[in-house]
Amino acid sequence: MKDLYKKLLSDIGEDPEREGLLDTPERAAKAMEFLTRGYHQKLEDVVNDAVFTVEDNHMIIVKDIELYSLCEHHMLPFFGKCHIGYIPEGKVLGVSKLARIVDLFARRLQIQERLTNEVANSIMNTIAPEGVGVVIEAQHLCMMMRGVEKQNSCMVTSAMLGSFRRESSTRNEFLQLIKQ
Repeated sequence: MKDLYKKLLSDIGEDPEREGLLDTPERAAKAMEFLTRGYHQKLEDVVNDAVFTVEDNHMIIVKDIELYSLCEHHMLPFFGKCHIGYIPEGKVLGVSKLARIVDLFARRLQIQERLTNEVANSIMNTIAPEGVGVVIEAQHLCMMMRGVEKQNSCMVTSAMLGSFRRESSTRNEFLQLIKQ
């Protein structure tokens, strides 16, 4: 990747041998590896046996999980927050694992719609809860820095599975609680 970034600098009209750019290809390659590390992770490794037995089935919510991703159309960042809720049926995830699952999928070239679904489906498939709700609110630099240049736009996506989809009262409880 380092050589590709060096060529990219040349192609945009820069001198990759200029003092300020000498180490840029290596730094950019390392940054890209970090920003796309989700490709080298597996859900099973991220969850890492942090599935625990519980007897109750009250709604669990973790909100305002920061996320950073790259849009697959322009490779520009989008960033925001993810809210996750689920109602367990005998199993819960360690709380930090929810944030790690968000990162697993966010650290890939993405579209927000797919990211939302991947987070919801991975929780559903890992612990088989009664229901899962995921809401992501994000700002996209591809809309802010180029194209329509709308600085205050925010995209909101949701995925509701199981009881969160079937039962409006469950869905509404989740949506009300994440607004607080």
